[in-house]
Amino acid sequence: MLARRHSPVAVLALCWAAVFFDGFDVMVYGASLPYMLDDPAFGLGTATAGTIGSWTTFGMLLGALGCGSLTDGLGRRPVLVGCVLAFSAGSGVCAAAGSVGVFGAGRFLAGLGLGGLIPVCLAVVAEFTPARRLPLATGIVMSAYHAGGMTATGVGLALAPSHGWRWAFAAGVLPALVVVPLLLRHLPESPTVLAGRARRDEGRPRRTRAVAELVGPAHRASTLLLWLASACGLMLVYGLSTWLPQLMRVSGYGLDSSVGFLMAVNAGGIAGMLLAGWVASRFGAVPVAGTWFVLTAGSLLLLSARMPVAVTYVVVTVTGIWLYSASTMVYAVAGGHYPAALRATGLGWVAGVGRLGAVLSPWLGGYLFSRGHGRWGFFVFAAAGLTGAVAVFLSRAAARRAAPGDPAGPAPEAKARSATV
Repeated sequence: MLARRHSPVAVLALCWAAVFFDGFDVMVYGASLPYMLDDPAFGLGTATAGTIGSWTTFGMLLGALGCGSLTDGLGRRPVLVGCVLAFSAGSGVCAAAGSVGVFGAGRFLAGLGLGGLIPVCLAVVAEFTPARRLPLATGIVMSAYHAGGMTATGVGLALAPSHGWRWAFAAGVLPALVVVPLLLRHLPESPTVLAGRARRDEGRPRRTRAVAELVGPAHRASTLLLWLASACGLMLVYGLSTWLPQLMRVSGYGLDSSVGFLMAVNAGGIAGMLLAGWVASRFGAVPVAGTWFVLTAGSLLLLSARMPVAVTYVVVTVTGIWLYSASTMVYAVAGGHYPAALRATGLGWVAGVGRLGAVLSPWLGGYLFSRGHGRWGFFVFAAAGLTGAVAVFLSRAAARRAAPGDPAGPAPEAKARSATV
């Protein structure tokens, strides 16, 4: 009944606004990083910058794993509000940080909120969206991430050169003032959570069983493959979000152009989310995710070659079309694979374990740059794209093997939804 009383469009709009600021907060570090590295008073080096990026994504890993389970007891809306408050507070700490250590602590705090927000938003959207529209709705809500990333890049270009990089992080406090009141006033609680409160006495054992089911006979192989695909996708997303400007600088492009490429890749990301969602609604999320991973790998190999600036902007934008939506379509695959009772936990663990790739890539980029091998990043990330493609395609085969005639196979709802992915 609750799902009928609340417009899916209104729910999608609220989640879009929350994810917009999530994307802003993630991308503002990469957009500001070249200016931070050029700030002698702050004393940040490339190796430490990569380590801080990994602190952020480690916080995101913890946030994604924890928030998916917390929503069972607390509800989706309170957890979303807590996530927004956490990454807003983290940005405030970064803006005021007097040392690299304090700045890193602020990014870790922000990561806790950033990691929890997207899987919970996607679970809410899945519960208020008709199954056949789920890939499209997923693409739409995730387009906000890249709109936020473009805005962060614009803010970085506008404020960092003349006013200093701290002002870009200060802008990250706005979500606490803008999004939190909207969520508290207008976002409905999940019908799955409301129904589950009647069984609150089951509490922690029920949540523990949900995690166990993810690696049980019905879902083990597909879950492990989805975790691998997510790790590859997030390795691409966070590696390039952090290091794309520096990768382009070592390829011979100027500072402003290198930061501008970050805006171009996010512009491609917006188009890619909408395109991937539309195509996946017709052909399924699995073939789209797998194909997009392969195209990402090819685009990164092309970017490793020096080209005229205008041509490079085109290639970077096209790379963004495949890069970000490949990772997002992994969530669409998972959202369709798991039944309602497992969806928030399943998405949380797909996103959370996937954060291992996000933790690795900023550190790895910093390591390569500190050793003078920054250009190798193009080839490392291309390999991640090819691995992600293999994992996605194998996950569908694993799900099909588990389902036929298997009493422990996917629930009827998961089977019905799998037709859309």
